Amino acid sequence: MKKESKEEKRDSLSLRRNALGLGGAVVMSAAIMGPAVSTFFNPQFSMPFSGAATPLVYVLCLVAILITASGIMEMAAKLPSAGAFYTYVTQGIGPKSGFVTGGLTFVAYALLPPAEIGLVGSYLQNTLRDEVGIALPWWLIGLAPAGLMIFLALEGVQSSLRTALVLFTVEVIVVVTLAIIIVMHGGRDGLSVQPLTPGASPHGVNGLVTGFIFAALSFVGFEAATTLSEEVRKPTRNVPKAIGFSVLFVGALYVFCVWAEVIGLGAGNANRIDGSSTPWNDLATSYAPWAKLLVVFAATSSMFAVMVNSNTGVVRILHVMGREGMLPRLFAYVDPKRKTPTYTVLAQGLFSVVIALLVGAFSGGLTNPTGGSNVYGYLGFLLTLGILPVYVLTNIATIRFFVKRGSFHLVRHGVLPILAILLMVGLLVGQIQQQTTAPYTWFPWLIAGWVAVVTAGAIWLSKHRPNKLAVAGAVMATGETENEIALSSDGVNPPK
Repeated sequence: MKKESKEEKRDSLSLRRNALGLGGAVVMSAAIMGPAVSTFFNPQFSMPFSGAATPLVYVLCLVAILITASGIMEMAAKLPSAGAFYTYVTQGIGPKSGFVTGGLTFVAYALLPPAEIGLVGSYLQNTLRDEVGIALPWWLIGLAPAGLMIFLALEGVQSSLRTALVLFTVEVIVVVTLAIIIVMHGGRDGLSVQPLTPGASPHGVNGLVTGFIFAALSFVGFEAATTLSEEVRKPTRNVPKAIGFSVLFVGALYVFCVWAEVIGLGAGNANRIDGSSTPWNDLATSYAPWAKLLVVFAATSSMFAVMVNSNTGVVRILHVMGREGMLPRLFAYVDPKRKTPTYTVLAQGLFSVVIALLVGAFSGGLTNPTGGSNVYGYLGFLLTLGILPVYVLTNIATIRFFVKRGSFHLVRHGVLPILAILLMVGLLVGQIQQQTTAPYTWFPWLIAGWVAVVTAGAIWLSKHRPNKLAVAGAVMATGETENEIALSSDGVNPPK
């Protein structure tokens, strides 16, 4: 058997370099936020509290997320790694914290695909039943996009992002077009900036605060471009730009569309909206009946884009953790032809389907659309509890990293990260306090238990395999450290 050269072994561990430009990275972050899904389904969870002032809530959220993103952008500019948060926290705080961060990030990203399987399944089950009289179980509907997600991931990141770009473009066109039509009609009671003022909140400042807690869910995933750092051209420049551009673009879209929604409904109706409402279906019926099916298509394509992009992110995080010995070496394998982590893709795809089916079966049934919607609600809350501590840890890591480097900037590496920490801790506490019924009251304990498990794993590695923990987060898109680790590793490719 021909002995594998050092160059060949290094290449066998690498994802496809320079596969994407700035545009692809922007699509990764923007699409995972799901502009259509977040616009069509999320504001009504804020409106029982902030009512007609919900557009102002989204303005405040945009500012808060930009502050939070600043620390992540600073780290992405210095540490271009597909491990993203896992790498940042490892370099800024330490390997044990990095390992815990990797575990929390896994919860956040890995639960998004099964959550979307449940949402797309239940949404289309209801739509097909109401519009054409076809009765299909939500789980069967959800398996179709899940299978396509796995196929695209096996084909490579370019195929996934090309599909996401098309879907993202369609959903943005539909939701913005409908919003413009509402504005051109003058809405229900005329155009007004009142929804952008605190006085529009029916419950005052407390209503704004609570509405903010729910609206912030629309921005989860803004950092997804960081997981493409090893596949984007000039990652130290393009990844931070992608994060900033995607937050600004999608955030502005949210503000405009939610403002148009309130204008279209009228302040009184907006104050009566609740989480079970489907206001955009009603808006389409009132202002553009011909667009109702387009709304359904845009919502569905947005769910699928979120599914594809979140899957892309978690696959790459798991790949890096496997490559560094934090997970079984099977996760480090890269298909030599397609340059994709084949076994990681299959494992994550199977996980998504199984979790969606299990949660749905035990929370509403496999034939009742409630089962699918509960999958989205339960897993969505869980992944939020997972990602918020990651944002906190990353901003702590930003402060420590730049202090240790001797390149600390008071505003970029001090003031902004501290503000981000305070905002995200407050949001996390608010999320927990607002959920007072089971099973939501159980979920913080599930996350706490998961943190305990991964912390125990980090401690075990530090005692029994300190060399593995020592290299955590060290694999970069550039630099000799990556080559040294790659060439010293053993047993990366599974036996044939």
